[in-house]
This record gives sequence, C-alpha cells and structure tokens, in this order.
Amino acid sequence: MDFTPTEAQAEARDLAARIFADLATHERLRAAGTGSDPELWKALCGAGLVAAVEELGLLGLVLLLEEQGRTTAQVPYAASCVYGQLAVAAHGTDEQRARLLPGIGDGSVVVAGAFPAQQGVRPSARGGLSGTVPVVPWLRDATHVLVADAGRRLWLAPLGEGTGTGVEEIELTAPWSAGRLTLDEAPAEPLGTDTGTDTGPGAYADVLATARTAFAGLQAGVCAGSLARAVAHTNTREQFGRPLATRQGVQLRAADAHMDTEAIRVTAYEAAWRRDAGLPYATHALTAAWWASEAGQRVVHTGQHLHGGAGADVDHPVHRHFLWGRQLDAYLGSGSEVLQELGELIASGD
Repeated sequence: MDFTPTEAQAEARDLAARIFADLATHERLRAAGTGSDPELWKALCGAGLVAAVEELGLLGLVLLLEEQGRTTAQVPYAASCVYGQLAVAAHGTDEQRARLLPGIGDGSVVVAGAFPAQQGVRPSARGGLSGTVPVVPWLRDATHVLVADAGRRLWLAPLGEGTGTGVEEIELTAPWSAGRLTLDEAPAEPLGTDTGTDTGPGAYADVLATARTAFAGLQAGVCAGSLARAVAHTNTREQFGRPLATRQGVQLRAADAHMDTEAIRVTAYEAAWRRDAGLPYATHALTAAWWASEAGQRVVHTGQHLHGGAGADVDHPVHRHFLWGRQLDAYLGSGSEVLQELGELIASGD
C-alpha cells in the first residue's frame, strides 16, 4: 500500500485547501445558516475540483473532503461527487456518462443520495418510483437524487415541479441543506442498462462502500479542524499564569484525539486506495466508517471540551465541528450497527 498522493492529487488538495480557507470563513458560514454557499460551490466547480474526481479516484476525493471537513464548508461537495460523479462514472451507461458527467462537473447538476436502501421505495410496473425517504442530506441543493430502492437497485430521479417528487425542508444536527423526499410515481432512469439489470446489489454495494469511505474522509477533516482549534486555544489561553497546553491532562486528551483522527484518516485512505486499485474493499470501508463514527464523536467532544466555557457557545467555530462530527456519526451509523454489519460481512466471506 502506498498512500502518497500523486502529483495531480496533491495539487488538487492544495487548491481545495486554498479555496476553502478563503471562502469558508466563520463569518460566511454563520451568514449561510442552514443553507449552502453558492459562491463557494461555483468556485470549486470552476476550479475543476468536481470534474477532476473521476481522474483523481476515491483516494483523491478523500484528500479533498478532508480539506472541506477542516473548514466545515457548506456545499454539497461530498454528495454530488459520490452519488453523482463517481456513481455515474462507474455504473452509468455510455449515454448516461456523456449526458450527465459534464453537468455534474460544472456544478449545474447536483446529485444527492437517498442511501442506504429504503424499504418503502419501490418501482411500479410503469417505471416510476414511489415511497418516502425521511432524510436526504443536501437534497435542497440537488437537481437529481440517486435512489436505492428496496431491491437495492439504483435509480436517478430528477427533482422539481412536475416530476412526481416532493422536497420538504428538514433540519439536521449539522446544516446540510437536508430534505424529506417523497416520490409519487416519479419518473426515474435506472443507473446502468435500460432494463436496470446492472443496478442491483453489486452496484449498490460499491456506491454504499464508496460513500462510507468518502464520508469517513470528511470526518477525518472535521476532527483535524476541531483538534487544530483546540491546540491553538490551549496554547494561548492561560490559567494561573501558564498556558493550558502545559497541563498534562490537556496534553493527554489532545494526544488521544490526535491518535483517533489518524486512525480515521488511515482507514479511509486504505479503503479508498483499495477501490482505486480494483481490490475488494467493502470490509475496509466499514472499518473506516466504524472509526469515523466511534472515534469521530470522541474527537469533536474533546475539541469542544478543551475550549472550556467557550466551547459551549453555539456561535463559536469549534461548535460547528462538534455538530458536523455528531451528524457524520449518525449518518455513517452508530458504531455498534457498523460493527455488526462488518462482522456479518466477514462471517459470510463476501
């Protein structure tokens, strides 16, 4: 295994870091409220950081999402890259790739993901989709939604008036422009062949594992950003004439958080590297998701705790990392749920 970024991946990561640092400021994030930042989204797409994901691979995307997580930038970057760019590139037909990828790359097409599979979503004999998905992150930003139905087949449905889809605004722990999706004989195309035979469990499992890996990478960035803020605070905040960072208890908490963050990062890197290399990676994606869920919530709690009373201020930047870390914990699944699925997958030998 070699997790050293290629020259293209490193350049893309550095460019993303500059854009996020310039535009995802505390003031702009506070002004955005629970919505996304269209100017930041335009800048990312204009720099080619969505279109480049197909070439950079999942490891490249994880590197980019780390930079988003460091700033908790409010754009549908993870969703549209995972459920749009990578899903269509890997499982779409030639016609679908030619029609959809340019729009996804330039940001005019934004794809959200109704994942995992929803037992209440089913296709009808006429080819429409019906059912409800209670929570879809970044749905309010999306022009399309990738839906996994009860049979674990993948469908791409357009959003908007006259499409048989309804989007109801909901609030999550983190401000992810989420919505409740209602489908009423919504016209949808299978992702893959016209008959939908290539949209079964194999494609579903790949997209789900890709999403778990990518969102684990996002969590690594969230945790790194939280810890960086805590380190800066404890180095400058004095108590009884000494910086808080000189206290052994503070050092131990920060060290544990650093080790947890590195565990999230390296397991996400390994899963992404294996996908890019064409190797089995489902168990590795679940391992990354477990670390991101279990360790991630520990790190963001530590980041907030090390800020003392300031960490309880909902307007403090570190509180946003806390909200994102808890939301990613919920989105990836609780640690016990992920661990059970991982054990079942290992026992099955798949």
